[in-house]
Amino acid sequence: MLKKSFAGLLVAGAAWGLFSFTSGTSERYFDIAKNLDIFATLFKEVNTYYVDDVAPTKLVRTGIDAMLKSLDPYTNYIPEDDIEDFRTMTTGQYGGIGALVGKREGRTIISLPHEGSPAQKAGLIIGDEILKIDGVDLSKKTDGDVSKLLKGQAGTVVKLEIKRFGEEKPMQVELTRANIQINNVPYYGMVTPEIGYLQLSGFMVDAGREVRNAVAKLKEQGAKKVILDLRDNPGGLLNEAVNISNLFLPRGNDIVSTKSKVADWNKMYKALDEPLDLQMPIAVLTNSNSASAAEIVAGALQDYDRGVLVGERTFGKGLVQMTRPLSYNSQLKVTTAKYYIPSGRCIQAIDYAHRAADGSLHKTPDSLRVAFKTASGRVVYDGGGISPDIEVKEQPMPDIIRKLVSKNYIFDYATRFRASNPTIGGAKDFHLSDAEYQKFVAFLNGKDISYSTDVEKALENMIKKAKEDKHYDEVKADIEQIQKKVATNKSNDLLRFKPEIREMLEQEIVSRYYLQKGLVEATFNDDKNILAAVDVLNNPAKYQGLLTTGKK
Repeated sequence: MLKKSFAGLLVAGAAWGLFSFTSGTSERYFDIAKNLDIFATLFKEVNTYYVDDVAPTKLVRTGIDAMLKSLDPYTNYIPEDDIEDFRTMTTGQYGGIGALVGKREGRTIISLPHEGSPAQKAGLIIGDEILKIDGVDLSKKTDGDVSKLLKGQAGTVVKLEIKRFGEEKPMQVELTRANIQINNVPYYGMVTPEIGYLQLSGFMVDAGREVRNAVAKLKEQGAKKVILDLRDNPGGLLNEAVNISNLFLPRGNDIVSTKSKVADWNKMYKALDEPLDLQMPIAVLTNSNSASAAEIVAGALQDYDRGVLVGERTFGKGLVQMTRPLSYNSQLKVTTAKYYIPSGRCIQAIDYAHRAADGSLHKTPDSLRVAFKTASGRVVYDGGGISPDIEVKEQPMPDIIRKLVSKNYIFDYATRFRASNPTIGGAKDFHLSDAEYQKFVAFLNGKDISYSTDVEKALENMIKKAKEDKHYDEVKADIEQIQKKVATNKSNDLLRFKPEIREMLEQEIVSRYYLQKGLVEATFNDDKNILAAVDVLNNPAKYQGLLTTGKK
C-alpha cells in the first residue's frame, strides 16, 4: 500500500508543480493538475481493488497510447525498450546481419539480403528459411522476436540454421554481425544514355549527402537529366529535406517554414549551401505514400518551377514532430508545428484538431483548397497533398494477382526458378518466355487460387437484398447466368492478366540474382511513371510549358 500511495503522491506532486509553475494561466493548469490527480487516484484504486492482478506498466501504457492517439498518429510515446528501434529509424544504423527477414505463412524467410552485408557475404539468398538462431527454434516466434535475435553488437557472432529450397539437409551458417547502414538512396543508375534515375526511400541522417553523391555519379555517367523517385517515401528528418532541396535551388532561397504554438520555435529554413545543379531538368515521381519530408522536396521544386512532378497526389502530411526527453530514458515524439513550403501553402490533408461528434476525421475537400502561385505564376493549391504536373494513376491490382502475392506463389516460384537456373541475362533485359510462363501456370495446379471478385461480391449483396425483398425467384435465372459468366472469366484470368503477372514474376526472379538493384532496373521498361518522366524529359517544349504555364 505504501508503494501504491507513493505513486499517487508522485503524480499528484508533479501535477501541482506544473500548476504552481504556470500560475499566469491558473484555470487551464488547475484543470491539468486536477485531472492528473484523478488519474493517479483512479490508478491506485484499480491497482488495489480490481478482481485480478493488473500489470502497471501495461495498463499505464494503454492509457498513454489512447491519449496520444486522440491527438494525431504521429505523436507517440517511446519507452526505453523501443529507443534502439527509434534510433534505427532516424539514423538508419543498427548492428545485425543486413537482411530483410519476415514471416511467410509461419516460416521465417529471408526476403532481401543487402549488398555487401554479412548475410550476402555468407551466401544467404532470397527464399532461405531460417529455422533457428543461436539454437532458438523460430517456429513460434514473432517478427519482433526474430529481429531481436538477429540484431546485436557489431563483431559478435550469430549462428543460423538454414533450410534452402532444393537442399535435403539444413545448413549451419555462422555470421559476424556488423554495423549496418540503411541507405537513403538504395539505387541510382541510367534509364537512358542521357537520363539518370535515383530512388530516395527515406530522409535519415546523411540523405542530402547521398543524393549529392548519386547525382554527381550520374552526371559522370553522362546524365543530362534526372528522375528523382520519391514514391512510397514516408519522410524523416526535416533538415535533410532542406539539404536535398538545396542541391537544386539557389543559396538563400526559402525552402520551408514551421509555425508552432511556441513562438520561439517558429523558423524559416533556407538553402545555406551552394547548389549542385541549377539547370539539369528534373522529373520528380510521387504517389499517395509520398509524405512529410518527401512533400517538402517535391513542393519546393514545384513552387520554384525547378522540376516537373509526375504521378499521384502526395499523402498530405504537413506536421512537424520533435522528440522530448522523459523520465526513465523514455521519450515523447510530439507534433509541434505545421510546415509551409515556399509558395506559402501548407499541404496538411487531415484536420486532427477538429473531429466530428463520432470522433471521425475530415480531409480537406478540393472545393476548400486555397490557391497559391509558383515563382512563374502557376496556380497550385494547399491542403490535401501536392498535386502532380503530370498525373499517372496507379492501376488497381487485379484480384488474381492479389491472390498470387498473398499466397506467396510468385515468391516461391522465383525461388524454384533460381534453384534451376544458376544465371540469367541482365536485369534490364530479362524477360520470361511463354514456355516459362506456362511452367508457372502448371506450378499453380492444385493450389488454392480462389478469390471473390468485386462483381461476385456485388452479386452476393444483390441476392441478399432480393431475398429480403422477396424478389429473388424473379431474378434468380438472370443472376445465375451472370455468375456462370463471371466464373468462366475467372478461369481465364491467368491468361487475361498474363502481361501483369509476367511482369511481377520477372521482377521477383531478377531480384534473386541482382538484389535491390535488379528489382529496380527490372521495372524500367514497364513502370508507367518512369516512362512518363522519360517522355517529358525528352520533350523540352512540353517540359518548359509545364513549368511556365502549367500546360503540356
